[in-house]
Amino acid sequence: MKPIWNDTQEYDLKSGKYVKIWQGPQHPGITGNMSIELLLEGDEIKLLKTHVGYLHRGFEKLMERRKFINCFPIVCRICVPEPDTNEYLFATAVEELSGIEIPERAKWIRALNLEMARLGATVMGLGGQAGSFGLGTIGQWAVAHRDFLLDSFEELTGGRIYHMYIVPGGVRYEIPEGFEGRLEKTLVKIEKLLSDIDKVMFHNAVFKSRSKGLARIPKDWIEPFGINGTTARASGVSYDVRKDHPYLIYDQLDFDVITGTEGDVYARTELRREECLLSINLIRQILAKMPKSGPVRTFIPDIMHWKIPAGETYVRAESGRGEYGYYMVTDGSEYPQRVHVKGPSYTHAMSLLEKLAEGNTNADIFGIMVSLQTYPPEIER
Repeated sequence: MKPIWNDTQEYDLKSGKYVKIWQGPQHPGITGNMSIELLLEGDEIKLLKTHVGYLHRGFEKLMERRKFINCFPIVCRICVPEPDTNEYLFATAVEELSGIEIPERAKWIRALNLEMARLGATVMGLGGQAGSFGLGTIGQWAVAHRDFLLDSFEELTGGRIYHMYIVPGGVRYEIPEGFEGRLEKTLVKIEKLLSDIDKVMFHNAVFKSRSKGLARIPKDWIEPFGINGTTARASGVSYDVRKDHPYLIYDQLDFDVITGTEGDVYARTELRREECLLSINLIRQILAKMPKSGPVRTFIPDIMHWKIPAGETYVRAESGRGEYGYYMVTDGSEYPQRVHVKGPSYTHAMSLLEKLAEGNTNADIFGIMVSLQTYPPEIER
C-alpha cells in the first residue's frame, strides 16, 4: 500500500480530486485514543493509516521497574472495559514461575470474574456498534446495563472499574452472602436487553443494509493478519482459548464455540450478541458447579520482598476480543525482568483496519473500527 503521507502521482493532493482529513484522537470511546489519517475521493476511502501514541503509557516498561504486587494497578489499565483478563494473566504468570497452586474454589471464582468482565465489555461493545451507525438509544441501554454488572463487581471486589481482585495465590475476598441471587437478577435484565437490541438493531432495515457485506474478512486472511477472537470466529474459524487450551475450570463447563460464515460487520456484531448469551450461560454453570466452601487464596511470601525464581513463561486466555497473552521473564529479583503483553487490538486496529477501509465510505469507518474491537491501550502497552 502506498504511504498516505506521500503525494504520489496517483493521489495528487494538488489536483483537487482528493482530500486528506484526520479523525481523532478524541475521548471517550473505544477508538477514541487513536487517530486515523484518511485520503478521500469524495466520500470514498482510497487510503487509511492509523496513528497511535496519544496515550504514552508504556505499561510494559513501568512493570519492569516495580515489584510484582505493585504491577496490579498498572495491568488493569491496559484494557479498561475488561481489566480482569490482565489481572488473571499477570497473576498466573507469577504463579507458574513461583510454583504456586491456587485453591480449587479460587479457580471457579476467577472464571466467574472473567465471564462477568467479558459480558460487561461485550454488552458495552454492542452499544458502541449501534452508536457507530446512529442508533444512540442502544448505546445508552448498553451502558446502563453494564452499570448493573459494575454494581456486582463493586459488591464482589470493592471496585467498579479497576478491581485488583485476582491476585497471586487466588482472589482477595470470598463471595458475599446472597451475591448469586443478586447477580442472577442482573443476568435476567441483560437477557431482556438483548431481546430489545434484536428489535431495534438486528431487525432494523437500515442497520442491515449498512452492515451486511461491509468490511468482510475472508477466511484466508485470518492467519496472515493474526486475527482472532470473535473477529475470526465470525469468518468461520472455530478457535477459542477456553476450548482449545483450557485453563482454570473451563474444561468442566459445557459449551460450544460459536462461529459465523459471512465475516462482515453484521456477522461480527451478531456473533457478539450470541457470545453475551454464552457468557450468561457459563456464569450460571459456574455458580451451580462451584464448590460451596474452601479456601480462596493460598499462602504467598511477603509480597513487598518477594523474589520470584529465574525463568520465563507464556500464559494466555480468551478475552472478549480474542486471545490475550502475557510473556514474563524473571531473574530471581523482586522485579520482573521483562513483561510483554499480547492483545488482539494491535493487528486488528492497524494492518487489518487499513486493509478493510479501502473502498468503503467515510461514514462507515467507525462502524468498521468498532466491529474489530480495537482498544488502543493494548497497542501502546
